[in-house]
Amino acid sequence: MGEPTAKTADSLNGRTADSQGSTVSIPVAGATGVARTAPRNTLLARLRTPRSPRLWFEVLLIGVSYWLYSLVRNAVPEKRTLAMRHADWVWSFEHHLGLAVEHSVNHSVNSVTWLIVGMNYYYATLHFVITIGVLVWLYVYHPGRYGPARMVLFLTTWLALVGFWAFPLAPPRLMTGGGFVDTVEVHHTWGSMSQGSLAHVSNQYAAMPSMHIGWSLWCGITIATLAKPLWAKLVGALYPVFTLTVIISTGNHFWLDAAGGALCLAVGYGVAYAVYGRWVYRLPRVPARPAAGSRVRPDAQPS
Repeated sequence: MGEPTAKTADSLNGRTADSQGSTVSIPVAGATGVARTAPRNTLLARLRTPRSPRLWFEVLLIGVSYWLYSLVRNAVPEKRTLAMRHADWVWSFEHHLGLAVEHSVNHSVNSVTWLIVGMNYYYATLHFVITIGVLVWLYVYHPGRYGPARMVLFLTTWLALVGFWAFPLAPPRLMTGGGFVDTVEVHHTWGSMSQGSLAHVSNQYAAMPSMHIGWSLWCGITIATLAKPLWAKLVGALYPVFTLTVIISTGNHFWLDAAGGALCLAVGYGVAYAVYGRWVYRLPRVPARPAAGSRVRPDAQPS
């Protein structure tokens, strides 16, 4: 009873030091003044601990995943009649909302040749180039956040396949009597999976949800959240806005398709939050390197 002696303090310190071999948690003094240690490692804690990505595995995973995605997407039966009926329904619904802007935007932008030609190439190329570029940037500069962010992108993409199966939808440019301009066909630009021989191997009625929007939103949020320069944050914020303008101007999507893509992305982020216990971009930038015989703290602060 009474004040602790120096010997007692030394004994407490010794027990605290001995406990460091089984956990790397910093002791926290409680109401009684006795140090407490964090709980031992669990399966959930290990799952939530960021790991350094391996290049060969990531290249293989992304390549195989995109091949399987394309295979499944293009294997969806092309139910033309049902897809056209769905397109008429979407178009009527947008008219009911007073937001059926696609026709006027499509014709207005098509009247400016250099602009619509540029948008055709934007639609055909940046969808892949920017997404791969952001993945590489995350891998190099944010390895601790790469895996969780990549999981969000994968979940979004695979969830979209459910939409392609459940709700086949013709794009505006293919609507019968819709009066939309197929800008790639009119201006003879290359790169579209919907033209020429490629049209026979690409599902023309997989418009809902729009993965151009799903992927561009993922890129934009990632850049705007993690980039340091203000100009880069602005570019990230504007990228999905430009993409939305392009997919409508070229007659490839309704704006409701974009809403579907955004919903898929929201689900992806939600699942990642449930798995990792926090916003993926608040995870540590670089995975912690555990000392020999110690465990990594899953709650390490991001840098």
